[in-house]
Amino acid sequence: MATDYDVIIIGSGPGGYVTAIRSAQLGLKTAIVEREHLGGICLNWGCIPTKALLRSAEIYHYMKNAGDYGLTVQKPGIDATAIVNRSRGVSAQLNAGVNGLLKKNKVDVIWGEAKLSKAGEVSVTATTKKPMEPQHKVPRGVKGEGTYTAKHIIVATGARPRVIPGIEPDGKSIWTYFEAMVPEKMPKSILVMGSGAIGMEFASFYHAMGSEVTVIELLPKILPVEDDDISAHALKRFKKDGMNILTGAKVAKVEKKASGVIAHVETAEGKTEKLSADKLISAVGVQGNIENLGLEELGVKTDRGIIVADGYGRTAVKGIYAIGDVAGPPMLAHKAEHEGVICVEKIAGLDPHVMDKAKIPGCTYCHPQIASVGLTEVAAKEAGHKVRVGKFPFLGNGKAIALGEADGLVKTVFDAETGQLLGAHMIGAEVTELIQGFVVAMNLETTEEELMHSVFPHPTLSEMMHESVLDAYDRVIHM
Repeated sequence: MATDYDVIIIGSGPGGYVTAIRSAQLGLKTAIVEREHLGGICLNWGCIPTKALLRSAEIYHYMKNAGDYGLTVQKPGIDATAIVNRSRGVSAQLNAGVNGLLKKNKVDVIWGEAKLSKAGEVSVTATTKKPMEPQHKVPRGVKGEGTYTAKHIIVATGARPRVIPGIEPDGKSIWTYFEAMVPEKMPKSILVMGSGAIGMEFASFYHAMGSEVTVIELLPKILPVEDDDISAHALKRFKKDGMNILTGAKVAKVEKKASGVIAHVETAEGKTEKLSADKLISAVGVQGNIENLGLEELGVKTDRGIIVADGYGRTAVKGIYAIGDVAGPPMLAHKAEHEGVICVEKIAGLDPHVMDKAKIPGCTYCHPQIASVGLTEVAAKEAGHKVRVGKFPFLGNGKAIALGEADGLVKTVFDAETGQLLGAHMIGAEVTELIQGFVVAMNLETTEEELMHSVFPHPTLSEMMHESVLDAYDRVIHM
């Protein structure tokens, strides 16, 4: 068996496996080391299976509200086991798909735990992480323990849930997203600590499934990275739908009881409230997997739990690179994929553009959906821009009304002097699909004039993107 490669990638998540495929396409002899499951957290325990869960929640929501569409159905019910099994099946299908793609591109898979023994060398030992499910077995024909060499080693080990001291998840009453994804039954009540994308997606799922949901956010607003108007709209909508949300609140401690948990919450008013629930989901972010890789011994610099790397993924040590979550925010699968392609194309001698992180879209798949790219209005002003802002409500769009989804908002932020599109922010039906239109526009350095002269099809939700631009320049039609 060959043990010498041009490129070895540690980790087979979206960043790792995409980088491996691109590396092989460029004619580089490539191997990927994985200790647990092909596709990483995103495919197996993150992006994909959560969307499957949320799809079940969406269908259930429409079934319960079928009368709004002139339809009658028998009383809908929930089969938690079937919902989870569907989600896990979707994950398993894509897990196998990644294996097939790696084989097709002649990427060797090395199964085990990797450590950089020295520059240009990876030592692989038997994995201590067992596959979490039967369908995630070790693929056939892969290599295992041994020492492997490569001129270029890319660390793509991803991230794991951040843990708050004193509120450590136990898998029973205090969950991370791992346990929240596979409930044996739907809890009657649930506390969600943290209102970022992960927190709000699970809050939305369990609320749709009938759980009494309370979200506790330390910062003054939910969805802290979003534009203030979008965050405010979301808060109003979630509360209207019956979700309990506390902002400026801190979970000081959690008591575990036989019947669930009691969270001691310090509120924004300075009071302490005791909130009881069957379960608590800790969704306070993630942290990079940088431990036990031998990085420190080799002189690879780290900072606050991530590997320090430049715009091409290069670390302080020649021949060692880092991409994806382990290389810092935004910790998104699509960022990791693009970052890996840039890294390996640079290794291959091409001249890729350094990624502009300001143009990476973010999506939250709660109900209603939320999507954004670029600067918020506040950030644009803080950066010194004089801005023009356009807004258009879903209520003014015929397609949204026909869909029964007339609650939402599209907001655009432009530089008043140049017409540059600085940011776009959306909440409402299917905005996670719409946002890419603005991403492409920003990458093409499209101005407001070009957007206003673009013809958007009718009737579509995308027309609201056009109207938002028009509104920024006092030309809005349907409002």
